[in-house]
Amino acid sequence: MKKSNLVIVYHRQPYEEVVEDGKTVYRENSSPNGIVPTLKSFFGEVEQAAWVAWKQVDPKDKKTFERVVRMKDSYGEYNVSRLPLTAHQVRSFYHVTSKEALWPILHSFPEKYNYDPVDWETFREVNWLFAEAAVQEAAEGAVIWVHDYNLWLVPLYVKQFRPDVKVAFFHHTPFPEPSMFNILPWRAEIIESLLHCDLVGFHIPRYAMNFVSTARSLKKVEILEEIDVEDGLSPHGMALSVPKVATRIGYEGREIAVDAFPVGTNVGFIDELCASEKTHEREKAIKETLNDRKFIISVGRSDYTKGTRDMLLAFERLLGRRPELMEKVQLLVTSVAANSGMTVYRNVQREIEQIAGRINGKYSTLAWQPLVLFTQAIPFDELVAYYRCADICWITPLRDGLNLVAKEYIAARGDLKSGALVLSEFTGAAIELPTAIMANPYSNRNMDAAIDQAIDMPAEEQTDRLAAMLEKVRLYDSVHWAQHTVERFRGIPADPRYGMKGVAA
Repeated sequence: MKKSNLVIVYHRQPYEEVVEDGKTVYRENSSPNGIVPTLKSFFGEVEQAAWVAWKQVDPKDKKTFERVVRMKDSYGEYNVSRLPLTAHQVRSFYHVTSKEALWPILHSFPEKYNYDPVDWETFREVNWLFAEAAVQEAAEGAVIWVHDYNLWLVPLYVKQFRPDVKVAFFHHTPFPEPSMFNILPWRAEIIESLLHCDLVGFHIPRYAMNFVSTARSLKKVEILEEIDVEDGLSPHGMALSVPKVATRIGYEGREIAVDAFPVGTNVGFIDELCASEKTHEREKAIKETLNDRKFIISVGRSDYTKGTRDMLLAFERLLGRRPELMEKVQLLVTSVAANSGMTVYRNVQREIEQIAGRINGKYSTLAWQPLVLFTQAIPFDELVAYYRCADICWITPLRDGLNLVAKEYIAARGDLKSGALVLSEFTGAAIELPTAIMANPYSNRNMDAAIDQAIDMPAEEQTDRLAAMLEKVRLYDSVHWAQHTVERFRGIPADPRYGMKGVAA
């Protein structure tokens, strides 16, 4: 089988797996919005592409398990190489090490960090399997593009297998400052692996500079090039601002490119949904249930980093502080429950449900329930209709790598020219969207002032703020991110022995 010029390595499979008439069928993702479809859009840039993911498989089924499947959808034809991981491997690698040890440090929650149950050998083993599968799919001189922190060790293993390939890495999470990152006992091993990349990418300059500072604290790393951060990424004045960003660093005779460019949303697709008759019908149905109440929406999942607890407490204070809002405001919260194996989030979900129940028990009337809590995800085409009905979008994580929900809301409200976005200062998206109402979720007073400002904002101010944000969201959309990333791939110095068909010159 023909080898691939681009191999994307990401833990999720690039399709929806369903059973029809007793047979497993692989369907294209129902929504082209989100990170998986965005990554699949790169398949059009190369002659041949592949994707590496994992799937939990019972050991007794491994002999009959189909390791590589050939997919054909609107993005083209490509291989999907699937690692058959056991339940033990999945729990150790993903649920324990990734979520209980690495995730809290990345998001600067050292009090949530749990080192004791970590089996680092299994984490290494799974990363090795990912690397092994990736190089088997890669043509000579190909780009292997690795995604996210649970695959930190893959670059080093890939280079050991195949020094001819180019390795790019993209972090979808925050990257903390050295004093936080260096809590990890495996810090030197992780950084050594990342320094075997040809390109390391982050959403925003602050995360890129945290990575460079961490690398320099552990290794003899030199900054080769540093540039001013562009105005569109708020070089000054924001919680996550930084005035300069390194673009090239050196280590042991190698040069590593560093990139900071936030992922965008699929604005074109959202525009299509907004114009559809089905969306208009849903909008009408939603508005009929609201009875002219001011509608607030908050979309997230059950994770202590998402700040849902603090947002609900702020809403409870709002109802207590402003009795004139009784029966005149409605909050819809989605807090999607984590996988049943993710024990670290059970208490988070339980507390969110308790607070929601308390609010409704305290303030509901026969004609009004102030809060609706969904613990299942709303399909994206329906969610767009909710965005279009929402006067306010309230997104206040305690820490977030980017947050595409904020951008989706802005895109969905564009033609309406109204709506207020309350956004945490500690989301990566905040530096792109400085005209949002900035909130500090660590401060009750600040959160209270932010939601008051959103509720009371005059229509003209809403229009002006939304227009400024929409300009950014449309300019830096998913297409622009893809184009930028392909250019960075092409900028990776090529080994003259190998060609990079369709990716690099």
